[in-house]
Amino acid sequence: MNVPKISKRLLAAASLAKEGARIADVGTDHAYLPIYLYATGRVSGGVVSDINQGPVERARANLCDYSAQSAFVALQTDGLSGIEKYAPEDIFILGMGGELIARIINDAPWVRREGVRLILQPMTHPELLREYLSREGFEISRELLVSEDKIYHIICAEYSGEPTELDHFEALFGKGNLNAPSEELYALLERTREIYSQRIAGKSLSGADSDYENEIIAKIDEFMKKETSK
Repeated sequence: MNVPKISKRLLAAASLAKEGARIADVGTDHAYLPIYLYATGRVSGGVVSDINQGPVERARANLCDYSAQSAFVALQTDGLSGIEKYAPEDIFILGMGGELIARIINDAPWVRREGVRLILQPMTHPELLREYLSREGFEISRELLVSEDKIYHIICAEYSGEPTELDHFEALFGKGNLNAPSEELYALLERTREIYSQRIAGKSLSGADSDYENEIIAKIDEFMKKETSK
């Protein structure tokens, strides 16, 4: 069976899949991630979905091209609607904004069942997604940062029923990443410091409040000082 080449970002997400799991790939586009996982023997099959017809048709064509059509159902649906009947254990939601991912999860109460894991990759606002997950009782068990054309956040979470609270710094960068610093984290901290410094300068000209940006920069400086002193 041929194995499709997938990006570094998708490879990192794939590495979090549970052995032998049935999966759902929401917003699948070309279905390359589930095909890769199936072709390498990592998962047993599942469902791929998208809200638009075009990506679903591309997914079906690729599933056939890689002889994976018997293992996956291709479904046109909004978010996770109707996917519960396929009983996925690992749910991949990659390449969407953090707010949209949170909305998709919120609209599907069944993902709070035992044994269901969420593997998420927000393109924007990872802090809003982490805040939502923690507030709603999802435990973030694994986090990865992947550098490709930019630095991507990958978050693995499972419902525990125990809400937790993150501060702004933890929400923005992830407790898991902060507890196990990597080159990607240091690069992300430096880039964020640059962006937020520019924001502060812009806001000062307009008289806008920049307390949040100042807080994050102070936390970055404190964290880097602590790390360099080890």
